[in-house]
Amino acid sequence: MTVAAPRIRVQRRPVHGVLLLDKPLGLSSNQALQKAKWLLRAEKAGHTGTLDPLATGVLPLCFGAATKFSALQLEAPKRYHAVALLGVTTSTGDAEGEVLSRSAVDPAALTPERLQAVARQFTGRIQQVPPMHSALKKDGKALYEYARAGVAVERAARDVEIFELNLAPALTSQAQPAIEIEVSCSKGTYIRTLAEDIGQALGCGAHLTRLRRTETGGIDLTRCITLAALEALPQEERLGALLPVDALLADHVPITLAEEDAGRFLSGLRRRGPWPDTRAAAVYGERPGALLGVGHVAAGELIPDRLLSPIEIQQILQEEALTS
Repeated sequence: MTVAAPRIRVQRRPVHGVLLLDKPLGLSSNQALQKAKWLLRAEKAGHTGTLDPLATGVLPLCFGAATKFSALQLEAPKRYHAVALLGVTTSTGDAEGEVLSRSAVDPAALTPERLQAVARQFTGRIQQVPPMHSALKKDGKALYEYARAGVAVERAARDVEIFELNLAPALTSQAQPAIEIEVSCSKGTYIRTLAEDIGQALGCGAHLTRLRRTETGGIDLTRCITLAALEALPQEERLGALLPVDALLADHVPITLAEEDAGRFLSGLRRRGPWPDTRAAAVYGERPGALLGVGHVAAGELIPDRLLSPIEIQQILQEEALTS
């Protein structure tokens, strides 16, 4: 009789900050999050929007107090590099689905002029019908759950915005015709759907074979770390891979409060001061110099929106002392 080895319980600890992860191929966003959470022995964590298992690239992970600001990245514009195989459509819009159709690819469809014309067609405000194989909810269930059960659900078209779109001819490793897609887009844009629509516009159909998020909200791949690199670090050095909580607040106007005002702001009270109106302010205490939360300024009043707790602030200061 084989006796299973006992599971080693990881002693969790309060961890606060942002890990800029280069998500690997084959893991869901949640699986990548749980792996990073285990490596950091963190108590609380969340991610900033999902990437499919077949997608790689920039995935900011939030720990502790940073989870309070994760929604800011959900709203941020994104940039992707993708490859779409032409002449083949699938049930999922990517390489995981069953082949639905095959068509010949007209070389004339891949001239620079034709590709530029199609790129212009999909640049700006467009409408997309969300794919059935997506995490979008319908009556409390993700669409992909209906799809797996063979049930088609009616989906309303949604407005998204393509800020920049570049298309270039390419070949797969099997010398099949394909296109490379470089796109900068608003939140909620489905790149699989975009690839399918581009393929239809080219007259041959297409499905996505590769997807890499290269930037989100001004955070690009050059600042990211892989799970393998994080795991290779000694345990005591892994916290050093985290950015501070306010890494998510780069576009916020910084405001520093003296000790008395800082205490009142932390208790949820508005403060008056000589600040210009702003919809997004990152508020700090003067002593100690620590992030207190975020707010907005209207008519000279600083109004709290999301606040850190005194315990979180103390833990962050202790973390900084350990990693400095």
